Amino acid sequence: MRDKQDSQDSQARADGVTIRALEPGDGTDALFDLRCRAFGPFPGGDRALWQQEQEPVIREQRYLGAFDGARLVAAARFHDMTQWWYGRAVPMAGVASVAVGPQERGRGVGRSLMTALLEVIASRGYPVSVLYPSTMPIYRALGWEIAGTSYEAVFAAHALRSLATSAAPPGRAAGLRRAGPGDAAQAREVLGRVHAAARDCGPSVRDEATIRLALGDENEYVYLADDGMLACTWRDGGDQLFVHTAVAASEQTTRALWAIVASHCWIADTVRARVAPADPVWWLSRDPIADIVDHDDWMLRVVDPVAAIAARGFPPAADLAIFLQITDAARAGNCGLWRLAVSGGSGSLSRVRPADGEAISITLSERGLAALYAGAPVATLRRSGLVAGGDAQADALLDGAFAAAPFMLDRF
Repeated sequence: MRDKQDSQDSQARADGVTIRALEPGDGTDALFDLRCRAFGPFPGGDRALWQQEQEPVIREQRYLGAFDGARLVAAARFHDMTQWWYGRAVPMAGVASVAVGPQERGRGVGRSLMTALLEVIASRGYPVSVLYPSTMPIYRALGWEIAGTSYEAVFAAHALRSLATSAAPPGRAAGLRRAGPGDAAQAREVLGRVHAAARDCGPSVRDEATIRLALGDENEYVYLADDGMLACTWRDGGDQLFVHTAVAASEQTTRALWAIVASHCWIADTVRARVAPADPVWWLSRDPIADIVDHDDWMLRVVDPVAAIAARGFPPAADLAIFLQITDAARAGNCGLWRLAVSGGSGSLSRVRPADGEAISITLSERGLAALYAGAPVATLRRSGLVAGGDAQADALLDGAFAAAPFMLDRF
């Protein structure tokens, strides 16, 4: 019943274009053609694998299409994901594959499509949404704001063999083995446990069904331990090993996973890896062994402020109660005066009457709220015009509560 209602609610019109959830009966031929015209040839040319990945998204009505008559002119979807904020899991909708046909651009279809997608995301109960922008104006207009970065570094493969060793040999990580589709649930649980233990801000984990598909890809090599995971693949005809994920909760497993990567030094010239700014690999090396060669900024949107604050983790020492005046052009229900309280590692946001806000309140837009949630310093937000009001004491308290260095290892 909910899916049917979502489909009905997602219908909208913009300049003669109808927006609705894609259905299995629509097929994927037009969607694949749109994807190639918007983004270029599909990498690797494996259309069958691409189609396999789209089918559950369409079945669960997480893919919207814009139609001019019977012709598909634009489409966008979202992944069912979980994101970690100060070590706590927050349900997150990862927006992806936003494609508008080249001849359709400039007629407002993209904005109407994203407006409808935001409504579906809200109706499904996601507190936050994240996307990687190819352009920012349309997303900023709807409340997404720059929140963090995904980094990639290139290592000389032979240099990885010089990783510093501990006084005692690290040995074999507990449970370390090659992972397959049947390990999807455990892989998801392990990743979540690692990010929680590290009090990470930003990294995400996909749903179990998507992880199962990835673990079944013959071109992906995944190694799972009791407290860590390594995922990698070959590039450039075997000259480069690409590491998607190398995370662990313990020193022993961290060393064991990177030892697997280092064992390819006689085959691969270089290793390219997605790493956190404070990844242990930087401290394991005797000498500088890599440079950050690529970064990709991602944007966050607070869809439901009450749920987003309640789900997020905060430093245990943070203790504050501050009034926030929030404006949100795309979601009127988020507007108004709120009382933000943080204590004991948890936070809450409760609506108050204007008469109750006698203390100095801070005014911020939906973009300002997104940036604050992701740890942007309040002084930066003031100079950007995203925050006004309040005082220096309130700024310092907010900085202490929301301080973060957000990163992601997944790109979508």
